[in-house]
Amino acid sequence: MTTNPKFPSPAFINDLVAKLGDVLAQSPARDIEQNLKAGVTSMLGKLDLVTREEFDVQTEVLARTREKLAQLEARLLELEKAGVPGAHEAEPEKQPRTED
Repeated sequence: MTTNPKFPSPAFINDLVAKLGDVLAQSPARDIEQNLKAGVTSMLGKLDLVTREEFDVQTEVLARTREKLAQLEARLLELEKAGVPGAHEAEPEKQPRTED
């Protein structure tokens, strides 16, 4: 196979690519990227955030609480219908419920 004198040899190209890769790996751009990541991580750490796991746990707790509240409301309604004395006294003031 004859090589065209106008184009460099494949070995030269491979050597050039390897050298460029080394230069880029040692360039300030890599340091800038690392510093930027560290800065963003630091800023996020200062915010009042929760992890996804904590959020999911609290969502489950809220769902169980709502289910228990619905059961208690149904039980109270049963007691009121049955005419159990004192059932009305235990009922808290009605407040509008907000859905999350």
